[in-house]
Amino acid sequence: MAFDPEILAREFTILKTLSSKGGFHYLDNAAMSQVPDSVIKAMVEHETMRRSNVKRGIHRLAEAATEAFDKARLQAARYLGVNDADEVIFTSGTTAGINILALSFGQDLKQDDEILLSELEHHSNIIPWQMLKQRRGVSIRYLPVTDDGRLDLDRAEDLITTKTRLVAVSHGSNVTGAITDVISLASLAHSKGAKLMLDGAQVAPHGPLDLPEIDADFYVFSGHKVYGPTGIGVLWGRMDLLEKLPPALGGGEMIHEVTIKYSSFQDPPHRFEAGTPPVTQAIGMGTALEWLSRQDLPGIHNHLTELTERIMEGLNNIDNGKSRIRILGPEPGKPRLPLVSFAVRDIHPHDICQFLNDRHGVALRGGYHCAQPLHDLWNLDGSTRASLAAFNQEIDVEAFLNGMEDCMKVLS
Repeated sequence: MAFDPEILAREFTILKTLSSKGGFHYLDNAAMSQVPDSVIKAMVEHETMRRSNVKRGIHRLAEAATEAFDKARLQAARYLGVNDADEVIFTSGTTAGINILALSFGQDLKQDDEILLSELEHHSNIIPWQMLKQRRGVSIRYLPVTDDGRLDLDRAEDLITTKTRLVAVSHGSNVTGAITDVISLASLAHSKGAKLMLDGAQVAPHGPLDLPEIDADFYVFSGHKVYGPTGIGVLWGRMDLLEKLPPALGGGEMIHEVTIKYSSFQDPPHRFEAGTPPVTQAIGMGTALEWLSRQDLPGIHNHLTELTERIMEGLNNIDNGKSRIRILGPEPGKPRLPLVSFAVRDIHPHDICQFLNDRHGVALRGGYHCAQPLHDLWNLDGSTRASLAAFNQEIDVEAFLNGMEDCMKVLS
């Protein structure tokens, strides 16, 4: 049976509720996906049946909670395609994961060391490294972006040197939708002795990963983009690297022994999980990853590819060769994530979003998308983004395109 997004959408109470109130078309999934009922049920069940702190308690609630928490770590490891669940560090999201890595990995860096980022990175993968530069004096270099919004890997060989300690780039751009050739980049980075960290916030929602094949050294993603709750994410790292890294944060849960004069720390992952962890959120994310793994992923991929191409085709038809609408990222027919960012001459992205929300019930995202350097590079005062999830249907895309046609007539 072919994949049917209408059937999948029935698993989301919020979509059924919004639909019953006159229709609402949610196209803001790159910022935050919706949550299926099974994930909400798992979190409510935990809160009402086994709420307790984890890792140390010896009463039955604590033991049940710890068992569920450990299961969530195993679910995340399986989703990433890794065998050792202790390589999975729970964080509050992608931003926290990158900051933890910058604080930990960065402790041993010195002034001559270099970090390679790119011009299309999310602010979360720029600011922590700029802060590290202020603390440690390291140098930051930037991989250029091609005209169609991809990382210019032809320049990578020149920019990755024997001084490069870490290459930290997006697995897939939240603005252009371009997907990075991470296997080639990993090979090049490792040939120069550098490590590779991938921001997987936009790629992780589209199906299980195979990190051993990718050959990255670190990987981060967020729960709220993989049909899970907020306040939870993963920093994954190869165990041989994690064992050598110092903790980034100090507190309870991560120590082996504490005296007045010194402290010693637990093995990974606990060394990097200071304080009470987001237990319920981890259980919710683990459930979401398991739910996602059970779906017809090839069918979803084909469905989202068709919708993405329809968006691009529709925008081009609305523009009608007048060059007022600029679609960012790879051209139609080229691989991209199911998101389309575009800029309209003389109409601000916020006005477009407000117009489509108020008159057509379409939820979009407008602004820099936490990627101001990329927009500055292209001399754009932000862009408007439509981003898709598995539950989106043709009716959502057509509502968006009808809204954009109306918007161009009214706001021009």
